[in-house]
Order: sequence, then C-alpha cells, then structure tokens
Amino acid sequence: MSEKRAVVLLSGGLDSATVMAIARDQGFSCYALSMAYGQRHVAELAAASRVASALRAVEHKVVSIGLDSFGGSALTDSTIQVPEEMGEGIPVTYVPARNTVFLSLALGWAEVLGAHDIFIGVNAVDYSGYPDCRPQFIAAFETLANLATKEGVEGRPFQIHTPLIAFTKAEIIRQGSALGVDYGLTVSCYQANEAGEACGVCDSCRLRAKGFAEAGVPDPTPYRSQV
Repeated sequence: MSEKRAVVLLSGGLDSATVMAIARDQGFSCYALSMAYGQRHVAELAAASRVASALRAVEHKVVSIGLDSFGGSALTDSTIQVPEEMGEGIPVTYVPARNTVFLSLALGWAEVLGAHDIFIGVNAVDYSGYPDCRPQFIAAFETLANLATKEGVEGRPFQIHTPLIAFTKAEIIRQGSALGVDYGLTVSCYQANEAGEACGVCDSCRLRAKGFAEAGVPDPTPYRSQV
C-alpha cells in the first residue's frame, strides 16, 4: 500500500496539535507546515516545532510570509491592542486573508508531495468570529483547489479536512487527550512572552482555560495572570 500523505497546518496551538494527532490516527504520514507571518511573538513557532517532533512529523517546514507588512490586525500590528474580552462582530485579532494564504501555501506543498489531503484546525463553535473559520469558506477553498491545480484538473482531487469545525473547545481537548497530545507543548496566547508564558487575559487564553475546565482535564498552561 502506498504512503498516505497529508499536509497539516500547524500553528503550535491547541487546535492544530489536536488536528495533527487526528491525522496521524487516521493513518496519514504528516508533513507539518507553520507560518512566520509577522505575528506578535515567535513562541508559537517554537511550540509548533515541539509538537511536530512529539507527533513525529515526517517533515516540518516554516515559511515566512510577512503579513505584518499589511497590518490590519492586533496580531500583526503592535499599535492595535489585543482585546481582553470577546466583543460583538469580527474582532481586531482577525488577520486579513490569513487562512486563505495559509491554505494556498499548504496546497502548493501538497501538490509537490503528491498529497491530496490538507488538515487545518479551524473551528466554528468556540472561536472568535473569524470569517475564514466557517464551513462555507472551507468548501469554497476546496472547490478552488480542485479548479486551480494540475492534480485537481487531471482527476486527483484534494480534500480539506476540518475535523474540529463543529467541536467545542472542551471536546477538542478530550479528543486530543485521548490521542495522547501533550498540551503542555502548545501555546495559544495572542501575546505570549518568549518563554511561552500566556498572558491569561486575552480571549484566546480565556477560551483555552474554559475548555480545560469544562473538559475536566488539568490545564498545563503557564499563565502570567490568573484567568
């Protein structure tokens, strides 16, 4: 039987680590892809490296794309403050076109590898209102992928896998724990320090802490402030 290859978008956070564990459990050889996109901190890239090693990625690439040259997000522009409470509408932590760019790069590598499966940890339940985390976006991108590539046109279609899209954060944590994910390796905070310590006040920290509490799983996160 030929090797089943998949490209897994790996941010270093809780969700993407769980997705990679799911892909491995489904029998895929995982090629992890992370992005240095001009985010506020590099702690998540260090976390991605740890996760890729722990989950035995065949290869782990880090691609620099510099979305901070555009700004427009609290994650890529230091003049925009990271919110401490979840508000109404699309938050300032939304990075314009991020998942479109990430999936496009994953698609390019997948085609070179002969992989027809791409995994991404988007979530439409416990998330911050990002438009590029919705099922409609994923379906549209999969259609695009199969129109825009040699593989797709020649009848070898790509599939975009979003195994967490309908999960709560607690369900994600339970799933990953069952698959042996070490969440102590991951970083979810929007403004973690170089040591990977989480701020404990941003909405990502709050969602993470709430997820562990609801899952009944000890939270291994080193928080600088009490959540």
